[in-house]
Amino acid sequence: QEIVDVEERLAEIVRRTAERGGKVIIPAFSVGRSQEIVYQLSELINAGEIPDLPIYIDSPLTVKASKIFAEHDECFDAETREILARGDDPFGFDRMNYITDVEDSKALNRHRGACVIISASGMAEAGRILHHLRNNLGSTDNTVLIVGFMAAHTLGRRLEEGRSPVRILGREVAVHAEVHGLHAFSAHADRRDLLEFVKSM
Repeated sequence: QEIVDVEERLAEIVRRTAERGGKVIIPAFSVGRSQEIVYQLSELINAGEIPDLPIYIDSPLTVKASKIFAEHDECFDAETREILARGDDPFGFDRMNYITDVEDSKALNRHRGACVIISASGMAEAGRILHHLRNNLGSTDNTVLIVGFMAAHTLGRRLEEGRSPVRILGREVAVHAEVHGLHAFSAHADRRDLLEFVKSM
């Protein structure tokens, strides 16, 4: 039930932002989280739940990690193998725009119209995500989507808490964009998982 709710909420957030012609900015870790979000977005596009809008994965490490994932199908679960068997692309190489070049990353600042930008770092403390946030937080058309745990005192946590302005790359930036959290994507173990781990030892 929780997974269905997360998919529905993700679709709703992307649809609403796309209707405004805005950008969905997603800070995400390069290994695991980014691939999971790419898969969910691909499935939603295939199902017609969200428009087939441009999706940019702006992180050299994510690009490398995704290629490694794709090369090791022996590690996939049954669901992923089924997706591959029917000819679908769970990593979105055919549909997504994977960006490694710095100039291509900067060009996203000039992008007009609805799109999704997934970029590292996951807690918005470093990397290319800082530039995307600095350039897009000021518009009410845009949305920042928090998809994982944000540690205290990180930029991601300050955004999640509704702080404004926030300091990015030495500049105070007013937050007018919507900010939403979808914590079901978080890979952190909860109390039950930690207890099970300790019991197994």
